Amino acid sequence: MKSLIRTSAVALILLATANGNVKAQYAWDFGVHVGGANYLGEMGGKEQTRRDFIWDLKLSQTRWCFGGFARRKINRLVSINAGLLYFRLQGADALSTNPQRVGRNLNFRNDMFEAYLRGEFTIFADNDLGGRGRYKTDFRLFGYAGVAGFYHNPKGQINREGEFYNLRDYNTELADYSNIGVAIPVGIGFHFTKRRRHRFGWDFGWRTTFTDYIDDASTTYKDLSGLPDDIRPTSLLLFDQHSYVDDGAGPIPSEYQYGYWDSDGPSPKSENKRGDPTHNDSYLTMTFTYSYVLKGQSNFYRQRYNWMRGKKRIGRKSRAKF
Repeated sequence: MKSLIRTSAVALILLATANGNVKAQYAWDFGVHVGGANYLGEMGGKEQTRRDFIWDLKLSQTRWCFGGFARRKINRLVSINAGLLYFRLQGADALSTNPQRVGRNLNFRNDMFEAYLRGEFTIFADNDLGGRGRYKTDFRLFGYAGVAGFYHNPKGQINREGEFYNLRDYNTELADYSNIGVAIPVGIGFHFTKRRRHRFGWDFGWRTTFTDYIDDASTTYKDLSGLPDDIRPTSLLLFDQHSYVDDGAGPIPSEYQYGYWDSDGPSPKSENKRGDPTHNDSYLTMTFTYSYVLKGQSNFYRQRYNWMRGKKRIGRKSRAKF
């Protein structure tokens, strides 16, 4: 992720120094994101088995998201935005209404940092919102796509109680996955610019990732007998939590579990289903934004608003000479 942050910074610097006229041609604004984040993965959903996109989303598990960004206008249609977000994703099988997921009884939370670099492409713009000729409020609707790097560290509880454990350290699926990942952000947003300085907006984005371990569940139940003695007892409690589930008449029957369960023991036979490795995890963010536009940064604004400059208007002085 450090490499992506450096790349984002270098990209913005190059945009700012590409030629001697850049300062006069491009516009900067700096701002903040404040909103929420949610995830799409193994945990969630209603009665059906796993479904794509937002159909497995649990709104009750939405948590905070905030960060900062810098944006540079390339021209009237394209801007470049680089930013850093901090947010939490979480989920729990106990909140699902799918019997198999409830029986699996896993849970997680993941506090993540994301650095992104994206292009924003104008879909619609109105430089005089309301059409009153005062040019006090601009509006811009845009779509975006880019690349992001993130740091994540999933944690989980035993039966959703007590201490949170770093799940990666306990190797619950014998998978040596990385804390660093790459995502592709795509989304849509808009902003209003008041008096050319204050920009208020909204941003909705979806990130597809290249990992299925944001929630530490992906493949099958493994034989953990080979793990070191100092972590194996806790690993066994974290990777297999079906025995804690009780529907009021005793533990959930074995046919409602992921995979096949031994009738005379608490552990499942290894290599039975624990997750869905055919789909990687993804996550959503929705934030409100505020940014401040730097003064006198754009030829576009000079051309659009030069009538507001009164006696300082160069064009008027030129005509007075003839």
